[in-house]
Amino acid sequence: MKNPKILLRVSIIGTVLVALCCFTPILVILFAALGLAGLTGYLDYVLLPALAFFIGLTFYALWRKKQFDAYREKASTDSRSSPYE
Repeated sequence: MKNPKILLRVSIIGTVLVALCCFTPILVILFAALGLAGLTGYLDYVLLPALAFFIGLTFYALWRKKQFDAYREKASTDSRSSPYE
C-alpha cells in the first residue's frame, strides 16, 4: 500500500484553488484581462463539478490515509511481538 499523503496534498490544494475560484472573482478578473469575458457565464458549468470532484477526492484521500495508518500500526505491533518469545 503506497503512502497516501501525496493524494491528500493534491486533493486539498485542488479543493482550495477551485473554492477560491468559485467564491471570489479571481477568474472573472483574469478572463476580463485576457479578453475572454464572454466565457464567464460558463464558469459554473466547470467550477462546481470540479469542486465536487476535489471534495470527494479529499474524503477518499482521508479514508485511504486512515487505512494506511491503521495498516502501519498493525504491522509495527506484529513485528514487535514474535510467537517465539
